[in-house]
Amino acid sequence: MCKNFITVQNCRIENNRDVLIPNITWKLNEGEVWLVTGPNGSGKADFLNALAGNSGLKITPNETLLNGDQGLFSNIFSDSTDVVSLERAARLIQEERENDESDYLEGGVDHGRTGRVFIAQALYPELKKGMPLPDAAFHIENEPAIKLCGIEKILGRGLKYMSTGEIRRTLLARALVSGKKFLILSDPFAGLDVQSRTILLDFFDSIARKKGFPQLILGMERWHEIPDAITHVLEFRDKKVSYCGERSGYEALLQERSKQGAADEEEKRQNFKDGFEELNTTASVKDLDSREVLVEMNDVNVGWDDHQVLSHLNWKLVRGEHWLVRGPNGSGKTTFLELITGDNMQVFSNDIRIFGNRRGSGETIWDIKKRLGIVSYRMHVEYRMLGGTSLLAVIISGFRDSIGLYGETPTDLEIATAKKWLALGGFEGRESESFGSLSYGEQRAILILRSAVKTPEILILDEPCHGLDEQYRSKILQLMELIGNGGTTTMLHVTHDPSEVLPCEKHILELHPNEEPMWKIITL
Repeated sequence: MCKNFITVQNCRIENNRDVLIPNITWKLNEGEVWLVTGPNGSGKADFLNALAGNSGLKITPNETLLNGDQGLFSNIFSDSTDVVSLERAARLIQEERENDESDYLEGGVDHGRTGRVFIAQALYPELKKGMPLPDAAFHIENEPAIKLCGIEKILGRGLKYMSTGEIRRTLLARALVSGKKFLILSDPFAGLDVQSRTILLDFFDSIARKKGFPQLILGMERWHEIPDAITHVLEFRDKKVSYCGERSGYEALLQERSKQGAADEEEKRQNFKDGFEELNTTASVKDLDSREVLVEMNDVNVGWDDHQVLSHLNWKLVRGEHWLVRGPNGSGKTTFLELITGDNMQVFSNDIRIFGNRRGSGETIWDIKKRLGIVSYRMHVEYRMLGGTSLLAVIISGFRDSIGLYGETPTDLEIATAKKWLALGGFEGRESESFGSLSYGEQRAILILRSAVKTPEILILDEPCHGLDEQYRSKILQLMELIGNGGTTTMLHVTHDPSEVLPCEKHILELHPNEEPMWKIITL
């Protein structure tokens, strides 16, 4: 008889104010490897967070039903659970920013916790800020989990200076060395380069069913990335369980849905295109200089300590030429984009010209950002710190190039336009909901709409499809395609996923760390 690990029978998931999922029944038994899936906002994230004891969510037994099913919740892993997720990574960076003491330091820079300190805190829970590390913490490079996640060379780097993929791998390494018996991996492949994805996939398949290793549960939406080790599936839709059972039954259900949905897909795409064209009432293409150099970098060098990120980079962005930026985790993609947005101060020590003016020649950051649209991990974290902002205010802030509205009164035109963009993105009637109440993927979709609302001259998209389910991902990629073909906005797009590369992206900047040269330009 299989050992039972977790029982959720006739329970609800709630926070201090609301019931989020009214009823759920599910069991995790020995030998089972479960996938928890569902669209953004379906209840998947609520369930995983409640299971982990995160975000103030809890699983509460309901009253006994008429059929005799009594409410019961038991979890042998309640005190031994860790989570690796986009949500956890964003919360980690948010913590580092909130604890930044640069203003009080003589040198003016607080590097925050390094990867080594962060992992040591899992091994030695008594470690507090400022305490010296135990000698053993200086040898964690020898831990198999550290080698598996490939973070030996970045242990000395501050968490806030790591790329998204590096943070994710550091979180996984910490979870593995922590000794926790139950690991929840939510969207583990998002933001990882091809090599890291392969390593993580092999890791999952190799230990998922082995005794003596942590019990694993996987949260994902994109079925084509699902590891072979998955045996069972729990699916949520509209805050309800829509499937709970063996993998084979779910695969049959997906095939049936695919047949039913194929006929509607083209109609949805056409409706979306019509909605976008109605909103896209910007200046005519003939009013723009089609060969204007928007950004120019001459012999750019960026690094810190002994770490060189960009070396002797020469690059131009010409209006109308859409670029794909690619390279492994930690290769400098985000740093490259932040030189344009002004979020990296080394822009002033290099010859970087934006809209014809060299940075540092008198223009303000607002002079530049009013001509940019930006979707990035940094911006996502900043908006999470203002989680109570309404969705309407988030979209309207795209006109103002601000994080929130800071009490400013929007115009009637801004309100009407923002509501149309929300409707285009599938958020009609939800404009009063708070940004913080959304799932990570829904938040990402809102930020993409915000970036496009003013039809910027340059649209910077740093892994825009992070955390998006297939429906939102398809919609956002179509939006990017329409923007790219519109003639008024030039795109810079970072992604690790080949399926997200757009036909209009004919120019590629490849970054190659630890190689000479460290960059290469490709024109298709």
